[in-house]
Amino acid sequence: MEDAVDDFLVRVDEGSSSKPTSMKNRVKKFLKKTTKLFGKGKALHQICDAIEEVQDLAKELAELRKRYELDMFSSTNVATIDPRVLALQKDVGELVGLDHTRDELIKTLISEDGTSKKQLKKISIVGVGGLGKTTLTKAVFEKIKAQFDCAAFVPVGQNPDIRKNFKDLLYGLDKQKFKDIHNTTRDEKLLMEEISEFLVDKRYLIVIDDIWEEEIWRFINCALWKNKLHSRVITTTRNVSVSEACLSSSDDMIHKMKPLSDEDSRILFHRRIFQSEEKCSEDLRVVSTNILKKCGGVPLAIITIASLLVSGQRIKQKDEWMHVHNLMGRGVTQGGIVKDMKRILSLSYYDLPSHLKTCLLYLSIFPEDFEIVKDWLIWRWLAEGFIHCDKKETSLFEIGESYFNELMNRSLIQPANINEEGTVTTCRIHDMVLDLICSLASEENFISILDNAEWHAPNLQRKLRRLSLHNIKAKVQNHQFDSTSLSKVRTFAVFSPVTCDWLPSLSSFQFLRVLDLGNCDSRKSSSGITLKYVGNLIHLRYLGLKDADVCELPMDIGKLQLLQTLDIEGTRIEELPSTVVQLRNLICLCVNYTVRLPKGMGSLMSLEVLQQVGLSSSPHIVEELSHLTEVRTLSVDCANMDEDLIDILIKSLGNLHKLQNLCIVDGGRLNDRMGESWVPPPNLRSFDSWYPASSLWFSRLPKWVNSMSLPHLSTLVIYVEELQGDDIQIIGMLPALRFLRLRASRVMGTLVVRADAFPSAKCCMFRGFPTAPCLFPPGAMQRVQRLKFVVSASSIESGDVDCALGHLPSLEHLQVCLQRENSSDEEIETAKAWLRRAAEAHPKRPTIEIKHNYWELTL
Repeated sequence: MEDAVDDFLVRVDEGSSSKPTSMKNRVKKFLKKTTKLFGKGKALHQICDAIEEVQDLAKELAELRKRYELDMFSSTNVATIDPRVLALQKDVGELVGLDHTRDELIKTLISEDGTSKKQLKKISIVGVGGLGKTTLTKAVFEKIKAQFDCAAFVPVGQNPDIRKNFKDLLYGLDKQKFKDIHNTTRDEKLLMEEISEFLVDKRYLIVIDDIWEEEIWRFINCALWKNKLHSRVITTTRNVSVSEACLSSSDDMIHKMKPLSDEDSRILFHRRIFQSEEKCSEDLRVVSTNILKKCGGVPLAIITIASLLVSGQRIKQKDEWMHVHNLMGRGVTQGGIVKDMKRILSLSYYDLPSHLKTCLLYLSIFPEDFEIVKDWLIWRWLAEGFIHCDKKETSLFEIGESYFNELMNRSLIQPANINEEGTVTTCRIHDMVLDLICSLASEENFISILDNAEWHAPNLQRKLRRLSLHNIKAKVQNHQFDSTSLSKVRTFAVFSPVTCDWLPSLSSFQFLRVLDLGNCDSRKSSSGITLKYVGNLIHLRYLGLKDADVCELPMDIGKLQLLQTLDIEGTRIEELPSTVVQLRNLICLCVNYTVRLPKGMGSLMSLEVLQQVGLSSSPHIVEELSHLTEVRTLSVDCANMDEDLIDILIKSLGNLHKLQNLCIVDGGRLNDRMGESWVPPPNLRSFDSWYPASSLWFSRLPKWVNSMSLPHLSTLVIYVEELQGDDIQIIGMLPALRFLRLRASRVMGTLVVRADAFPSAKCCMFRGFPTAPCLFPPGAMQRVQRLKFVVSASSIESGDVDCALGHLPSLEHLQVCLQRENSSDEEIETAKAWLRRAAEAHPKRPTIEIKHNYWELTL
């Protein structure tokens, strides 16, 4: 049916006018189109035949559904991520069944007794997929990385791109120095030399995760400088021979992963479902024991099946547990783990409602170990038409978030990055899940993958519907696409460095809905990507060009009347064409702060996300913002903005009643006027306001920063020149606040905090003024997991300031800036030792980082 409808639009649609038309013009347009249809009799006949065929199939499916009583529709209730899933991810430092192993590995890695221990030491962790190699390694890495000069965690995978792996390694070792490394064109040799030069005088910790071949390890090993500074390397692999190849001295060791014991399996299973074993009812104990026997101690199987038994945070009934047990067959058997795991994972897939099956299969378009940004995944689902909602008051994006959350709850995707306020921002797919959905997607001709010039599709003759390019080697870049095979492609995505002249012409596509060129590293070419013919893609809904080598957008982009997402962040585009204002269905627009926007942007009244807008380069947008009443997320740069526009901007912001996330860069004099006259929207969740120079900060804490005005605010980033004594208490009473970054130049009076402050906070950073944990009495900050503050070394050494941590029960990570003023080296060392002892004495033994400069405090 999709093909028939899309074909009709391609053949007879002339596009919609950019302006509202009168009834007279609409009648003229109808008559013109009707006349045109008479000249396309053959095309109409073909389309009618296709529709009749689809109708027959639909009737047949309806009869089958009725016969087998299948419920193909599910509730559209908005799902949230089950806190038990995030608890499992968060508590990697408290691994079920692996905590003892983690501690033993840490003890082996950080031991420095004896001369030989000063050499580079390697540990290789080996075991089949699903046993928790990566989870164990991450726990070790996070626990000890602060003890090294630099550290990096690099996933490799089954089909590695060694250049990308080297770039990922450099970026991980120093994110600031190598922030642009992925946009460079260095070859393997130069990258290896750069890694060696960087590591020559560093004590480093490097994890190379999921190595499949010995040759890949030999490449990586050549880049590692073998210094005598107690550096450490951890590798993980499924292959014993690869594990053995990773060793180079008698001090190196192999750790073989084993299945969990019955007791640990039960703890993990019950923690996912009930949060504790005590909550398991007596009638479920027997069937849970039988299910666990079939899981064979494999953590991935246990978590997947446990997630299957919880639906919408509701535990399923006993008969449903019995049904799942029966479907598991023999379960995971010795020697057949991979095959058995695929069957177990398929139970979770077939338990999904139809709309989630489609969304999950779509994830097979991404390469192995790719970190998928949640928001951009949802925009792509929306562009594909996978997200539906009958309720007008509910945003389609919010429905997409519930789809994402449900897949997370079922453990079919895993959180990759959880931000400081505890929200999942990116995800990954376990390679065993990816293998399953790639197989299913190929069988259904849902997605085809070109990887190293090999098609991952069973039949090359049939038309492609979604095409993804992975890891294309230079030697095969003379491949010519057959325009016929591309004619019905809905999605075209590139995840590989390719030359621009190798990309197929956009004229080959007719039905394209998603075009993503943001990961093709096109800067390797002498000429950039051309978007010629993009105006002909009348079905296009998503145009992703982030970091692509694109210089301009063509004028005919205004023809893309269905376009919903346009991302040009990181491109060389300096100005948007005037026709952009015709894109009335545009929901998400991401540009660069330097990009000039055309006049008339106020007509884009469907916009929900508008990011990185420079108000000095596009001053007219200040007034036009007031018309964009659907905007939920807005980030603007006010540097060099005309002061006459300040009051207009405040008024425009006041009209954005649906605004949830606001970021202001270089506010200047806007701050104080905003602090006095701005009334924040009722559902504001995030306010981020930062500036390079202290002269551009808020002079005082704005009056509207209080619990009455900001009941839903969860993120607050704010810089003030003068902090009053009760300001921290005022901030601490924000009921929903989870993340705070507060910076001040000076403090007036004594800071006061009560025991009821910061009830929901998870991460707090205080910068620019001395403070300490003793400022927060017992009862305050009960949920804080990450705390970052500044304190005088001499005040700790003298005992004037108490830095005990016992009254912060949830603390997991501590970052301290020790002020050197009026402190001797001895006092600094004493203060460091005191802080480390305080962390060791804490029940959770939080990791601790000690810095000496404000700017080293990171988030």
